[in-house]
Amino acid sequence: MHTTLRPMLDPNDPAVRAAVDRIRARVPKADPLGFLPDVHPGKIPRHVAIIMDGNGRWAQSRGFDRTFGHRNGARVVRETLEECVHLGIEYLTLYSFSQENWKRPAEEVAALMGLCESYLRGEQDHMVREGIRFRVIGDREGLPRAVRDAIRDVEAATARHDGTMLVLALNYGSRDEILRAARRLADKAARGLVDAGTLSLDDLAGELDTAGIPDPDLLIRTAGEMRVSNFLLWQISYAEFHVTPTLWPDFSREALHAAVRDFASRQRKFGGL
Repeated sequence: MHTTLRPMLDPNDPAVRAAVDRIRARVPKADPLGFLPDVHPGKIPRHVAIIMDGNGRWAQSRGFDRTFGHRNGARVVRETLEECVHLGIEYLTLYSFSQENWKRPAEEVAALMGLCESYLRGEQDHMVREGIRFRVIGDREGLPRAVRDAIRDVEAATARHDGTMLVLALNYGSRDEILRAARRLADKAARGLVDAGTLSLDDLAGELDTAGIPDPDLLIRTAGEMRVSNFLLWQISYAEFHVTPTLWPDFSREALHAAVRDFASRQRKFGGL
């Protein structure tokens, strides 16, 4: 089997050095040339969003119940987050639990909520040590109290950090997010705080759960599915898509590198020429 050798970038090239400096200004621990030396650091996506799919299939193919797959999927979250730090990816948003997921068997839902709480409690110290920022999007009031408390604690512990931000979408649905944002604007208009006739796209974006976070540059979906599943419908308007057949528990550093290389190879036009 022949291995394709990718040309390495010259770290002394002024454009390369400038791009690395820009990345490290946002993610101080980043080392993009050390971990992905064949991709120009100026082509590294600032925000990666992932639809993590395939946990259940991965477990069942090995003779285990679906919960076993979810536990192994949680392990991959830390590995993926660590690699995002290495590459200088500033935001990582993971579709962790959708509003539609409540339709799953009660036992599986309970296991997922328990896993969410234990993940947050178990990862808090690691996030603090690594300078990770943490945020949740979605309707958190619909989550169990223990999960809400864990979210509150980790958000508070990491609020002042300056590294990569991990964003978990929990009890999240994009249509619901947009509806909640529209209702908040309607309420402000009814109280005379805004002029409904002059509302802009930025006004609506500012009411979304993701306010203050740049839109994803790259959307990755695992397990080969070709749909967006009510995830960040507003925010992914100009995102590049990368679909991999890899099931989430098998998603590796190499799989993330492949997605970033795919992204870097594309010419983003944003509707222009």
